[in-house]
Amino acid sequence: MNEALSTIKDKTLTYQQKLIGLARVAENTINVLKIDDEVQVYREEGIICDLFEGNAPYRPRYIVPNYEKFMEEGSQFLKLQPPTNIWEAVNSLLILYKHVPSITSFPVYIGNIDTLLEPFIKDENEARQAIKLFLTHIDRTLTDSFCHGNIGPHDTKAGRIILEVEKELENAIPNITLKYSDETSDDLAIKAIETALVTAKPSFANHQIFTNDLGNYGIVSCYNGLKIGGGSHTLVRLNLSALAQKAQDEKHFMETILPDAIKRMTRYMDQRVKFLVEESEFFQTSFLVKEGLIDIDNFTAMFGMFGLAEGVNHLLQAKDLKDRFGHGEKANQLGYRIIEKMYELVSQHPAPYCNGADGKYLLHAQVGTDFDHGISPGCRIPIGDEPSIPQHLMQSAKFHEFFPSGIGDIFKFDETAKGNPKYILDIIKGAFNIGMRYFSLYCTDCDVVRITGYLVKRSDMEKLEAGGQVLNDAVVLGLGAVKNQKVLDRKLRKDE
Repeated sequence: MNEALSTIKDKTLTYQQKLIGLARVAENTINVLKIDDEVQVYREEGIICDLFEGNAPYRPRYIVPNYEKFMEEGSQFLKLQPPTNIWEAVNSLLILYKHVPSITSFPVYIGNIDTLLEPFIKDENEARQAIKLFLTHIDRTLTDSFCHGNIGPHDTKAGRIILEVEKELENAIPNITLKYSDETSDDLAIKAIETALVTAKPSFANHQIFTNDLGNYGIVSCYNGLKIGGGSHTLVRLNLSALAQKAQDEKHFMETILPDAIKRMTRYMDQRVKFLVEESEFFQTSFLVKEGLIDIDNFTAMFGMFGLAEGVNHLLQAKDLKDRFGHGEKANQLGYRIIEKMYELVSQHPAPYCNGADGKYLLHAQVGTDFDHGISPGCRIPIGDEPSIPQHLMQSAKFHEFFPSGIGDIFKFDETAKGNPKYILDIIKGAFNIGMRYFSLYCTDCDVVRITGYLVKRSDMEKLEAGGQVLNDAVVLGLGAVKNQKVLDRKLRKDE
């Protein structure tokens, strides 16, 4: 009652944000999952965190529709014929987006938007007008920063127009990733970097690695790789920083504490997945399933983790920077062994209804939340401890092989980089050559900034902090991350 009333009276929430908040309050009044005492203890201690998915899962956390099939066949449920021109194409997609749920109640994936729209470009001026309105409509109606579109890997007229329009609009929504491969022209990549230095997007995904791991994939939400036509039932995360506090020493952590925590968390994930699939009726009733836009056999679920750096530093009692994660060889090796052990143990667990990943949960380097105080996302080096770019890349890249459903690093560049985008492209090429999966960048003078895996505007955070309302419901998360994780204080990289 108090939580519902507090939501209703909150002056900083828009009507739609209140509606979503009240739905979450209602869901959490019931308890349908069979959570054992060991799991519940770790939930209460913040070691196992379900990231506000709610007590009764009634839709998958992340849904990745096959938009190509939709564009080819239309939708009987939505009474839409296949589009025949650019205006019908953007209109059809915008209609479908309103009917694609997720944990945020907004779609976390809006498709490979360049290749979806490319067949309908006849007149480039008309296409630019349509795409500009399309992207503006998304920013004003899909008001959540976890909405994510893809472009690439090939050069298209639509892709170039999207980059030009995003650079002009400087919107935080949608987030965008360029699927980058050897087939991506330097010209397109440079154009993407120039856009990212203005509006913090697109990020770059290593297309070969994601394709090898997942086949036909999309980058969704923050930087999550999932199969097209599938998605993720759930994302639960393990707090390695807090878990390390329970260990007597490194051996106790590796041989007892970590394996036990993984067993607890996989049991909890099993409960969430089984209720969603067997009792919520989502897969039995959704038109997305009936029309073949998603298939349960393409789904998996994501075993998240965060706080590796702080966990390692605690286990080794590393105080000096030279001994800490990201710098000390002993710390870096321990971090690698922890993730290698996690990968091995998670892969051994038979995960229900996860045929999209051969019956396994996928490891995910979770990006953190607004209430994480002094705990780094995923396997990242803590803000303030970042080494030089070459050392940073070498340290980070070795972890990326273990995270098919997503891991990434963020680099903040000085304004001088705008005069030499090829410098950044050379860094990205080098990073991908040593196995890095995902690379994000932005410029220090951007209004749109990358918080962790998502984007918000500085101006929106200032407005919210002053007590005003903002459209983007992720701004509150961004403001919390600025205060608690110091995300605006990342090391500034310069063209040297």
